[in-house]
Amino acid sequence: MGNRLTQIATRTGDDGTTGLADNSRISKASDRINAVGDVDELNSNLGVLLCEPMPQDVRELLIDVQHQLFNLGGELAMPGYELLKKEALLQLDQALETYNAQLPRLLEFILPAGSRAASLAHVCRTVARRAERSVVALHAKEQINDAPRLYLNRLSDLLFVLARVLNRMDGGDDVYWKSERLKKMGDAGE
Repeated sequence: MGNRLTQIATRTGDDGTTGLADNSRISKASDRINAVGDVDELNSNLGVLLCEPMPQDVRELLIDVQHQLFNLGGELAMPGYELLKKEALLQLDQALETYNAQLPRLLEFILPAGSRAASLAHVCRTVARRAERSVVALHAKEQINDAPRLYLNRLSDLLFVLARVLNRMDGGDDVYWKSERLKKMGDAGE
């Protein structure tokens, strides 16, 4: 992976550029750096979520996701490298299947609310969607592997499901959207 950081304040970015892992320099406003930054923000938000009480299996899954996001960010920072492996995507697919099977079927939209942990999972979900959009924008201009886009798409789905799991952790439930249209339809049927 190259040299480890030995100095943080190098001042080399004062000109609005940053270095990639291949020692090239690019604008901090580039699509690549936006994608790397969004993935980093997602990973940081997961760190905040992990400060909350949660089932141990969910905690272990999210810790592994943090490591995979570090790989994903590294892959984005090293053009031409592949760090995110197929096994990472399979892990998300398996987790989605496992946790979704524990939940009642959704009949209404839910709000990003409920317990603090569930709400933080929803924040992570929205940041994952933004990171995915950044990766898609980068892919439109440069050749990158499919794995980062697929991983972020699947991860945002998983975070939605985990928010529902976390809302039920202490006997809670989802917070349902109160649709005026649905309410009127229900009132008309009475």
